[in-house]
Amino acid sequence: MKPSVVIMGPVASRSGYGDHTRDIAYSLIASQKYDIQIVSLPWGVTPMDALKSDNPKHTAIEACIARQNITTKPDIFIQVSVPNEFQAMGKYSIGITAGIETDTVSPEFLEGCNRMDLIVTTSEHSKAGFERTTYEKRDKNTNQPIGTLRLEKPIRVLLEGLDLEVYNKVKPDYDTVLTELKAIKEPFAFLFVGHWLRGDLGADRKDVGMLIKTFVEAFKNKAPQNKPALILKTSSATFSIMDREDILRKIESITAPYGKLAPSIYLLHGELSETEMNALYNHPKIKAMISFTHGEGFGRPLLEFTTTEKPVIAPNWSGHVDFLKHAVLLPGELTKVHPSAADQFLLQDSKWFTVNYGYAAGVMRDIVDNYKKYLENAKRQASFSRREFSMERMNEQLIAIVDSGLSTIPQQVQLQLPKLNKIGVTETPKLTLPKLKKVEDEARV
Repeated sequence: MKPSVVIMGPVASRSGYGDHTRDIAYSLIASQKYDIQIVSLPWGVTPMDALKSDNPKHTAIEACIARQNITTKPDIFIQVSVPNEFQAMGKYSIGITAGIETDTVSPEFLEGCNRMDLIVTTSEHSKAGFERTTYEKRDKNTNQPIGTLRLEKPIRVLLEGLDLEVYNKVKPDYDTVLTELKAIKEPFAFLFVGHWLRGDLGADRKDVGMLIKTFVEAFKNKAPQNKPALILKTSSATFSIMDREDILRKIESITAPYGKLAPSIYLLHGELSETEMNALYNHPKIKAMISFTHGEGFGRPLLEFTTTEKPVIAPNWSGHVDFLKHAVLLPGELTKVHPSAADQFLLQDSKWFTVNYGYAAGVMRDIVDNYKKYLENAKRQASFSRREFSMERMNEQLIAIVDSGLSTIPQQVQLQLPKLNKIGVTETPKLTLPKLKKVEDEARV
């Protein structure tokens, strides 16, 4: 009988956590070692239509989604989520999380992690954040110190693997991508991929606003025929018309003061499949990927893009430095999270990374003017990504983690009595009594 494994997470959502849940689920399904059930959960307001009927991996996942409540405790319970939601529901419970993008995690994250048997995160940056964070615990009535809140459970890093059947260096042949980029007149374009989240200019987590401003500053004085473009594949969370219009307004508010001096900025807003994203990455007008992100638990699009053998420009901090070994890493400094971006998990007193915008502008100009000199390192990066961050490597690590958990579960042992030899029926031996001598009666006196 196979060990039972229940996976709970946003397996159908269009989100980074959704991508990671699908990878985890299919990896364990494909191993054929476990009896898999999946509990599908929503992820904020992101669309829940990521599972496609024409994708064999997705149909395998769909077949394992539980249609009713799971009433028996599984051998292994895996929850892919933010840690405050973690609940131990198996004989051995594993919490998988990208962690946090800053240098400090919240008390709720530590408390959630301590409910599990093992924490699995996606980068050394995230692991270090959990390990270094401590809080003083105080009595609710007296406010006196009563101990320290810290991570008490073991934590491991599990890389996010590349599906090299999808992400690779190929000629883009998808009509959707070819049609969209046909309207872009510039032959040289930088690409940004990621959500544009809340926060004032310079304060949103991906720092999209300052990426736009820095790009405009870098090329505002360049001759019109030599200006590159910036393509933003972004949204706030949904693909609605209202969301698109809001993004366009934010772009306009940044570029309007520059008038006709501003280089072109294009918005790609809407759903693209994985194969369409790979086609976008490989389009000849896309020359490099750029991100000013303040912090990443991992940074999945950056890894995907490396397979194109084109340059990647990103901050020299947080999760993506695990795999960006031959990229252009931007210097900067740790800065406090701005109140406009802070929430219960992005703590206002915590810090994340802000790139040196002047340095970044110089890098962008140099890549445009001396593009070929960056290609050799881009090829090295592609080779490193394929070798060290493949789906196969992730699968090996994940199965080892699950099997290690199974080894800790007490196993029910069937009572085995010793086998008794059958004794054959034999004739009962006769009792031989001693022969008695007859005693003569004595003469009476």
